[in-house]
Amino acid sequence: MPLLRAAQSVGSFPGLYSRWLDPHNVIFTLGYGWSSVGPDPGFRSEVGLEEAIRKADVLIEALGYIRKFAGRFTVIKLGGSVMEHPDALRALLVDVVFMQTVGLRPVIVHGGGKAISAAMARSGLEPRFVQGRRYTDAATLEIVARVLAEEVNADIVRHINKFGGRAAGLHHKANQQCLYGRPITLTGPDGQPIDLGRVGEVTEVDTPPIESMCLGGVVPVLPCLAEDDDGGLLNVNADTAAAAVAQALQAEKLVFLTDMPGILRDRSDPESLIRGLTPDQCRSLIADGTIDSGMIPKIEACLACLEAGVRKIHIIDGRLKHALLLEIFTERGIGTEIAYDPGTSSAEAFSTRRRVG
Repeated sequence: MPLLRAAQSVGSFPGLYSRWLDPHNVIFTLGYGWSSVGPDPGFRSEVGLEEAIRKADVLIEALGYIRKFAGRFTVIKLGGSVMEHPDALRALLVDVVFMQTVGLRPVIVHGGGKAISAAMARSGLEPRFVQGRRYTDAATLEIVARVLAEEVNADIVRHINKFGGRAAGLHHKANQQCLYGRPITLTGPDGQPIDLGRVGEVTEVDTPPIESMCLGGVVPVLPCLAEDDDGGLLNVNADTAAAAVAQALQAEKLVFLTDMPGILRDRSDPESLIRGLTPDQCRSLIADGTIDSGMIPKIEACLACLEAGVRKIHIIDGRLKHALLLEIFTERGIGTEIAYDPGTSSAEAFSTRRRVG
């Protein structure tokens, strides 16, 4: 008797749930790459049924989180270190497509440090860093803007669309600039200001274009470039840019994708991962030196987000396959979560606002 096939797909993920039936045999696929073929009694025994139940349990666990976060913003910061791992980046962007498909509203903010340095090297320019910030003169800014908007941003958008989602860049080249800012200076050891060139910080976020895209089922992708009062571009730290976007959107979550498992008590021991922290505990870890150097600005940005109304911050290892799904849709998660204690958050009292910082 010919095989009768009935297949269903979830969003743009063919094969996520499919069923083929005939009177004598059952082929049932739940998840990617696994199936059991044979008489129905055989399916009910051995490893096949256990594996199917395990995958069904994963979907049921995710269902509660999907319902909870549907329609809410999740800002995702993609950094240069994660983007150096093509397989991990592809898996992360598939995660973003999944989030969009099931009703969440992901927003991507990205940098592109290593790509910028490589482009500068090809142009014969030597990168110069001052207190961790890239000194940005006119020639450097031209390269930064081109690489971020025309190369990295376009590549992220192209891959999301390739994987079945919908994405669009929001930046000056698309005539949809959303980040606005002002130049910043740092203070040197002698107390004198240090000129950083065209380096800035985000002071305002134009949220309607971001919100409109999300409502239309499109993932907004923003490079860390801001526009100043004179219409010029500023090179902005991607961590602080993502934090500013999360604040302005009153996001449910801000996720930093890094090359570390999260916050560690002992940097040399991955097993010392701290899974949950409050703002006060973060300040204590800064005071005792557990959180130091380059991690401090990131944590300070996290605390500012919580104060402004973002509910939870996640710091995870973006190189881990499907890190986003594991952190957001499972009970245990894989990284460090920073949030107020239940019932003590004052963040919910803040109203949505466009101005940040």
